[in-house]
Amino acid sequence: MSAHQHVVQFSGGVGSLLTAVQVAERHGTAGMTLLIADTGVEDEDLWRFSEDASAFLGVPLTIVRDGRTPWQVFHDQRFLGNDRLAPCTKLLKQQPCRVWMETNAPPDRTTAYVGIEPNKRDRGRIPAIVRNWKPWSVEFPLADGPDATKDELLAEVRRLGIRPPRLYEMGFTHNNCGGACVRAGQRQWKHLLAMLPDRYARAEQEEEELRRLLGDVSILRDRRGGITRPLTLGSLRAREQQL
Repeated sequence: MSAHQHVVQFSGGVGSLLTAVQVAERHGTAGMTLLIADTGVEDEDLWRFSEDASAFLGVPLTIVRDGRTPWQVFHDQRFLGNDRLAPCTKLLKQQPCRVWMETNAPPDRTTAYVGIEPNKRDRGRIPAIVRNWKPWSVEFPLADGPDATKDELLAEVRRLGIRPPRLYEMGFTHNNCGGACVRAGQRQWKHLLAMLPDRYARAEQEEEELRRLLGDVSILRDRRGGITRPLTLGSLRAREQQL
């Protein structure tokens, strides 16, 4: 019978690295897989960090790809992702990883691990993740530990001798989609405009192309005055530049 497999759903964030470290400490690395999905829009430093993590653990990255970017998914689905619903998560991350699991990781001999961070808000995601990954069992070793802030987690990564991804150093709370995640709110988009204006401009252009295809849609919503209306990235940029 094959040995038990330990598949870390590696996002390229600090939570997934610290989860992988705990799995390695408990089970060794002989049966470990670092499974990561390439969405085509990740910050280049995510891959530097992921390779550093791979070298530290002595486990190669297993990279899966749908082949599209989130923007291409929105065109294909004729739907612009937003903070309420984003089909890119399912199609570019969850499904490619699940296909790999179905081919390579028998549920009766595999445990999946997800790097949920140790705080009340993130722990609230656990029941849905467990349901979505059936029939595999899923564990959350980092979330099972004591509460910790993002700064404390980053400090732990540095103690391992690994430089955290640059987006954290630039003030972003997550290291996904190059800081241009459609599920983020206005605060992060304003931060992207301030820190990486060229990347913001590319997202603004993509949104405008989708608006020409789909009509008056937008990633964000303007709720001022008690009325909800579309808020385009172009409008948000113009508003910020007037301040």
